[in-house]
Amino acid sequence: MRVFVTGATGFIGSRIVPELIGAGHQVLGMTRSEQGATALEQAGAQVYRANLDQPETLTGGAEQADAVIHCAFDHDFSNFVANTEKDRRVITAIADALVGSDRPLVITSGVGLGARTPGEPATEDYFDTNHPNPRKASEEAGHAAMDRGVNVSVVRLPQVHDTHKQGLITPLVAMARKAGKIGYVGEGQNRYAAAAVADVAHLYRLVVERAERGSVWNASAEEGVPVRDIVEVLGAGLNVPVKRLSDDEVKEVFGWMSAFAAMDISASSAYTQETLGWHPSGPGLLEDLRNMDYSAV
Repeated sequence: MRVFVTGATGFIGSRIVPELIGAGHQVLGMTRSEQGATALEQAGAQVYRANLDQPETLTGGAEQADAVIHCAFDHDFSNFVANTEKDRRVITAIADALVGSDRPLVITSGVGLGARTPGEPATEDYFDTNHPNPRKASEEAGHAAMDRGVNVSVVRLPQVHDTHKQGLITPLVAMARKAGKIGYVGEGQNRYAAAAVADVAHLYRLVVERAERGSVWNASAEEGVPVRDIVEVLGAGLNVPVKRLSDDEVKEVFGWMSAFAAMDISASSAYTQETLGWHPSGPGLLEDLRNMDYSAV
């Protein structure tokens, strides 16, 4: 297939590109910069210029492709709500090019949206339409596209990691360094699901090749890593004290992430692994955190 990949030069997208090419697919990679274009050409992909702030510019990329993987997202969390609405518009624009065909569109969401009950791992067969996370806009846009006949599937992401980036944990490192301490809420037994970035890239390929209309897949290699374990590793790496945080300290250490401090974001991928034969083998989250160069973060 010729696959149009949005976010092709990003953290996950840059791993999806060689994953697809290595499996014999052609890649049309989205970028908005000369540096990104050079990186895509060196990886063996074709270049497509577009900008998330102009959703209509992505329609042409989808028109040229047999399939689309949409993993681009504006990660400026100071404008998170606005950026989720931007993603809704982007998905709609991509879908415009796919109406009337069976060409697959793989979109991206978060594992937390599949949680039925607090404390229970999220699963692939549920979507919490009342979830407070604004990222649900992406899946809502996917459902709207399916209503128009588009072949949509969803990859829900946990904390995706290597030794350089780890989802929500990356900005927490900077905040903890600034605060001079790090910690957890209560006993710190709330959990974050996680997966190594190479495993996640492999899953995207399996999903786009399967092209199952309406399917949802959880990219969680680890169902849930306790937050206390995470922050103890971070504390050792940053050489800052680790403690149970008071309400005021949560705001000081977690900043805009305060709502996530006590949140349990665990997720099962049993269905995904069994159905797709996805067998994640990358390092665990704590291993990558232990091997991170904290001076470079």
